[in-house]
Amino acid sequence: MNILAVGCHPDDLELACYGTLARFVKEGHKVVAVHVCNGNLGHVQIMPPELAVIRNREAEKAAEVIGAEAITLDVGDLHVDSSDHEVIRKLSAVIRFVKPDLIISHNPDDYMQDHTETSRLALNASFGASVPHYISEGTPCGLTPFYYMDTPAGVNFNPTEYVDISDVIEIKLEALSKHESQVKWMLDHDGIDFLDFVRACSRGRGCQCGVKYAEGFRPAEKYLRMTTKRMLP
Repeated sequence: MNILAVGCHPDDLELACYGTLARFVKEGHKVVAVHVCNGNLGHVQIMPPELAVIRNREAEKAAEVIGAEAITLDVGDLHVDSSDHEVIRKLSAVIRFVKPDLIISHNPDDYMQDHTETSRLALNASFGASVPHYISEGTPCGLTPFYYMDTPAGVNFNPTEYVDISDVIEIKLEALSKHESQVKWMLDHDGIDFLDFVRACSRGRGCQCGVKYAEGFRPAEKYLRMTTKRMLP
């Protein structure tokens, strides 16, 4: 299968679903990770233009860890707009290129605007990619099942499906560690161990479904998005 994950900032997918994406890759599927934002506002000392370059490089390194491809749409932080037709066309072109069998993105009721707009953007762009006369690069492709990934710390998110990531938890954390501009800054200046935080969240989801570590998801219950098949690993 072809798997497309659409995250907002360069470390969002690593936090919420990189264990699942790593499992997809290990099972022989192709995974493409799209980051809508360039993460240019995610540091206090590093200025936005320099930080955007750094964070894109970190996302590419993280994708290499699990054997995925990373793509950025290079939207500035706090500027994601799900009705922006230029960005919709860009993401639609990516979707037409990947021709995904499954799309994963943010919960539409996440904790900040960029995340919620990215969720809607992914839905809008995937629909546009299916419309023959919608002006975007590539050949139109069909609508696919769409899954929402977990929120940070699982706040206001009740999974209906789980993926056992016990065998790939260290790979997930290794990928996340490539985001040094975030991980090191948070540890040195805020006293937050981001890697330990993600491990704890994965352990919590694992407790809910009877495994050591897990990630949680919910399907988008929308017309033409449901399926009778188990799509997640």
